[in-house]
Amino acid sequence: MIKRNVEFCFYAPGAVEVSIAGEFNNWNLQTLPMKKHKDGIWKKTTKLLPGRYEYKMLVDRSWIEDLPGEEKVPNPFGTQNFVRWVE
Repeated sequence: MIKRNVEFCFYAPGAVEVSIAGEFNNWNLQTLPMKKHKDGIWKKTTKLLPGRYEYKMLVDRSWIEDLPGEEKVPNPFGTQNFVRWVE
C-alpha cells in the first residue's frame, strides 16, 4: 500500500498552539504540531496508509470536542475522538 498525503485543518485565529494526536502517531502530542496561516487556519499534512484513524486536536492545552463535519466516536475517557478515513 502507498501512503497518502492527508491534510488536517482547524480554524482557530486566536490560538497560540495546536497539535494533533491519534492512532497514527501513538497519541504523541509532540510529533504533529500544526502551523498557523494568515487566515487563522492551522494546517498539518502527514502521510498515512489507507485505513481508519481516530484522532483529537489539542488547542492551547485543551482538547477540542467538536469539529463540524467530522465523524465522531466515543472513547474510553468519556469524550469523543474524531475519525479520519484514508483511501
